[in-house]
Amino acid sequence: MNKQAKNITRWSSALLTTTEMGQADRLTIEGGIEGSTLMDHAGGAVARVACDRFPSARSVLIACGPGNNGGDGYVAAARLAGGGRMVTVAALGDPNKLTGEAAGARALWSGPIVTVGDVDVADHDLVIDALFGAGLARAVEGKGAAFIAAVNVAGVPVLAVDVPSGIDGTTGAELGEAVKADVTVTFFKKKPGHCLYPGRLNCGDVAVEQIGIEDAVLDTVQPSAFENKPDLWCHALVADAPTDHKYTRGHVAVFSGGPSATGAARLAAAAAARTGAGLVSVVARPSAVLVNASHLTAIMVKRLEPEDDVAERLNDLRCRAAVIGPGFGTGAEEAVILDLALDWAENGDGRLVVDADALTLCANYPANHFQKLGENCVLTPHDGEFARLFADLVELSRVDRARAAAARTGSVVVLKGADTIVAEPGGLAAINTNAPPALATAGSGDVLAGAIAALVGRGMPLFEAAACACWLHGEAGHIAGLALTADDLPEAIGEARVRLAEDLRHAADRSSDEPASHDWHSVDRSRPFF
Repeated sequence: MNKQAKNITRWSSALLTTTEMGQADRLTIEGGIEGSTLMDHAGGAVARVACDRFPSARSVLIACGPGNNGGDGYVAAARLAGGGRMVTVAALGDPNKLTGEAAGARALWSGPIVTVGDVDVADHDLVIDALFGAGLARAVEGKGAAFIAAVNVAGVPVLAVDVPSGIDGTTGAELGEAVKADVTVTFFKKKPGHCLYPGRLNCGDVAVEQIGIEDAVLDTVQPSAFENKPDLWCHALVADAPTDHKYTRGHVAVFSGGPSATGAARLAAAAAARTGAGLVSVVARPSAVLVNASHLTAIMVKRLEPEDDVAERLNDLRCRAAVIGPGFGTGAEEAVILDLALDWAENGDGRLVVDADALTLCANYPANHFQKLGENCVLTPHDGEFARLFADLVELSRVDRARAAAARTGSVVVLKGADTIVAEPGGLAAINTNAPPALATAGSGDVLAGAIAALVGRGMPLFEAAACACWLHGEAGHIAGLALTADDLPEAIGEARVRLAEDLRHAADRSSDEPASHDWHSVDRSRPFF
C-alpha cells in the first residue's frame, strides 16, 4: 500500500477492477460463504431493484448469458415470477451447458426459455440485461450484438446486471454493441467502468447492492482506484484555528501573463482565495502590473522584475504554493521563469501547480523543464496537453495513462475531462464523477488550478488536495448552474466549501445509532472544518 492509501481507513468509495472483484469473491467464499449464496443474493437484489425502480412493469424480459451474469438473471427471473410478474427468459447460448453456480441458478427457473433471436423486445415493459458481466474481454458479436441493438432501439426501460453488456467493467470502453441502460445494479462496490466514459453513459443510474461480501476483504485486495468522494480526502482537510493569521492559512502566488493575457491568472487567484488561502498574490512582470491592479482588491499584485530570482522572490513573499501557466505565454522569457519556478519546487521551498501554457513549455523544452517535475508538483493537463507531454502513453486506458504519467514524473497528475482522473506516483487514482457539462467552458481549468494551490498551501498532501479541489470544482459547477461562466466559479467554490463544512459537522454530530446518509469515513468531532 502506498503512503496515501495508508490514510484510507474505510473502503466505501473503492472501485474494483474485474480481477479485484474476482479476488473479493474468492476471499469471501474461502471465508465460508458459498458462491451459490452470493449468486442468490445478487439475483435477489436485481429482482428487488426491478420492483422498486419499475413498479408498473408487469411483463419482464430477462436476457441470460452463458456465465455467472446469466446465473444472476435466472435467480432474478424466479424471484420476479414468484412475485407475480410475467417473466420471459431469453438465453444466449445453450442454457443446458451452464456450469457451477450458474447451472444451479438455471435450475431454479422452471418456465420456458427462448433464444434471444426469437423474442420481440417491444412486447415487454422492462428488459433485464444479464448477458455479459464486467469481465467481458472481446467485442460482442453475432446474436448477442443483434439483440443488444434491438434493445437499444425498442424504447423499453432497461436494467443492466453488473455492467451493461458490451461495456468493459475496468476501463468503461465499449466492446462492439453495448446496452444503454436506465439503471445498472452492481454488487459490493462499483467498478471503474461505472465511472469512466463512455461506460458511465451506458450505465444510467447505478445501484450498489450488498450481497454478503465484507469490506475486510479489501485489506487483502488493496484496490487502488476510488470514486472521488469526501471519504477519500476529508481526513486531510486542514481546519482553521482560532489563532490563525493569513500566513498560517497559506500564501499562494499566481504567475500572470502579459498585459493582454491577465484574466486567466486572476481567475486562478480568485479561486485560491475562495478555497481558503489566507493570502493570494498575482505575480506580474512590469508590463502587466497595472492591468492586474486595476481589477483586484483583496488579491495583491507583486512585481516580478526581469533580474529577479524567482525562488528568492517567492520565498520573500513566504509563499507555500504557486500556480504557473494560466494565460502565461510560451516564449523564451516565460521558459526562463518556469525553469526558476521549478527549481523553487524541486528544492522543496514550495509546491507548484503546473497548468496550461506551462505544460506546453514543458513539452517544448523537455530537457529544461520536464526533468525537473517531481514530488512537489501537480500537473493539470487536458487530453491535448497530455498527448504533447506523453505521446507514448495515450493508447493506455484513461486511468492507466494518468498513473503512468504520475510515475514517470514523480508528480501528482490531474488528467482533466468529463471524467477527470487524479493519480499519484504510487498508483493511487481517483475518478471524479460530480462535474456537470457546464464546466466545459473557457477558464474553468484556471479556477481548478487555483483551488488546488490553495489546498496545498493550507497543508494538504498533493494527492488529497488535487482530489478535493476537483470535487469542490464539480460541486461549484452545480451551484453556478447551466449558464455559468468561469467568472462564476470562484464564488461557487466558496459556497461548495461552506456546504461541505456543514455536512461534515452534521456527520460528526450524528449519533452512532442513526443511519448515515453519506459514505464518508470517521469524522473527528473535536475540530471544525475549513
